[in-house]
Amino acid sequence: MSAGHAGVPADIAAAIAQAVDRWSDELVELSHSLHREPEPAFAEHRSCAKIADLVAAAGFAVERSVGGLDTAFTATCGTGDLTIGFCAEYDALPEIGHSCGHNVNGAAATGGALALAAVADDLGVRVKLIGTPAEEAGGGKPILLRAGVFDDVAAAMMVHAGGQDEVDGSSLAMAQWTADYTGRPSHAATAPWEGANALDAISVAYHAVGLLRQQLEPGLVVSFIVTEGGQAPNVIPAHTRAAVEIRAGSVARLRRAQARVRACLEAGALATGTKLEITPRGEEFADLRQDEFMTGAYVRALGALGRVPVSRAGEHIASTDMGNVSQVLPAIHPTIGYEVGDAAHHTAAFAEHGTSVSADSAVLDGAVAMALVGAELARDPEQRARLLGGVRGRVSSAGFRSRCGNEHRQCACQ
Repeated sequence: MSAGHAGVPADIAAAIAQAVDRWSDELVELSHSLHREPEPAFAEHRSCAKIADLVAAAGFAVERSVGGLDTAFTATCGTGDLTIGFCAEYDALPEIGHSCGHNVNGAAATGGALALAAVADDLGVRVKLIGTPAEEAGGGKPILLRAGVFDDVAAAMMVHAGGQDEVDGSSLAMAQWTADYTGRPSHAATAPWEGANALDAISVAYHAVGLLRQQLEPGLVVSFIVTEGGQAPNVIPAHTRAAVEIRAGSVARLRRAQARVRACLEAGALATGTKLEITPRGEEFADLRQDEFMTGAYVRALGALGRVPVSRAGEHIASTDMGNVSQVLPAIHPTIGYEVGDAAHHTAAFAEHGTSVSADSAVLDGAVAMALVGAELARDPEQRARLLGGVRGRVSSAGFRSRCGNEHRQCACQ
């Protein structure tokens, strides 16, 4: 691809394409290497090092273990006043590896950063590649937001592996809890009345949630499983545990659902005379907001590559901690497509397609497209002013809690 398009002249577009071509072997091998050695959330030591080492060799200034996370990093290149961020994901799922395609995600983000760095001086930008661990479980991005890693980033982007090119889709806000009930043990046959049955508490809560579902707002999802139900049938269980997951189309709707689900859990304790402790599991994920201008620029970039994405406007698909980033600063999280047959995300079958020729093309096309988005943002005077103003407008406020459920310096969703 050498021809430019609206907002990106031919010479800049050609330089971006040439940079990706120059790094193509390394980027494809990076994707394959991540795929060969999948690592779960917060344990992505080799994966993190592979990306950080690659961009360090390309001249980026790398800082490792940022934000208090051993498997997070930042890599910067360029001295411009406008910082464009790329989010690299590289965690996998236990047992089924890169069944969500994060090897493609991470390699494409790396390629986008390398490509935009090739024209950084011409555009007056600073490129920042952010290694963001634990999207599948835990949520690395909210932690890095709180730590200030995104404070200087004017706009952030990533592409996600999928079966087709998609834009405009949102995601569900999500919260996960562990509910522990503590009762009093007794012999189940000779003196059951002396016990406080923690399994009964979970049973009441489970049925209360089941009844609640018919009155939840459309699009709300509550999942509930028992992970510990007692040790012996002849002992009144003194401790039980449940895992609860709540998803909603927005943070506001999530908050309302949480209040009602919490009441169901508390009902179990009240009815049985047990004690309840609710503990958050990982970070809360906010719903995804796709920046309109960046989405348009990405569509134009894909068009120059011969790809025509499908719009998912108005649809909420799964959950991602990129939603938290998008609540704070302009961001996009489109899907880059490759051939996966009938395989769905989070299945071993999906992982089998992660190193195909089609997936390799997705890595390289995703890199070019994102770099073109960065170039268009930098060259458009109105967008440049918008982004720089957004960075200046973020006010440091320790302890601030936003509607997206995370304490960080400033939130567009407040």
